[in-house]
Amino acid sequence: MRNPYIYGYLPLITILLFSLTFGMYAVGQSLQIFQAIGVYSGMREFLSDFELRVFLLIVFAIVFFMVFSALKLVGETIHELGMLFFSKDNDGATVNQARGGFIILFIGAMCSAFAIQFIYVLIGIFVLTIFAYFIYLIYKMSHFMSMGSTIGLLVFELFMWTILLTLVVYVILKLYNGILASLPFAS
Repeated sequence: MRNPYIYGYLPLITILLFSLTFGMYAVGQSLQIFQAIGVYSGMREFLSDFELRVFLLIVFAIVFFMVFSALKLVGETIHELGMLFFSKDNDGATVNQARGGFIILFIGAMCSAFAIQFIYVLIGIFVLTIFAYFIYLIYKMSHFMSMGSTIGLLVFELFMWTILLTLVVYVILKLYNGILASLPFAS
């Protein structure tokens, strides 16, 4: 008999790997920015180069860990809400079938370790991994649902993510425009 919790650790490792790879890229970029604005030499008075890099990696990895954990929480909530609306499964068999998709996320996180220096490749790997996991999840769910329910789940999840991402982009643009409008040289 196979243990149903065999893939339970993969989401944590996946989030850690993605957090570290994005964090390492952010460290390199932030050090370049610090050198360009003249802050780097002041920071070096307190910390060695290695200590500064480790400190920044910890900070950025924690920030990315929080972002990816929040995305995972929101994604699972949207998915399970969609399953509540469209699935007739009362035993939870669909949840166990979807756990195999954690391997897709883990492989994507492993691939991101080879693209630390290239942000577009990192983002591409992340988006491609999420897309592949989404397709796998819908495919596995379609075995337990009718065609109408599968299409309903797909439309529901795409609609919810579209609304969420639109709201986030709107808030970021409003914040950006507010900051630009408050600058004295902008008028």
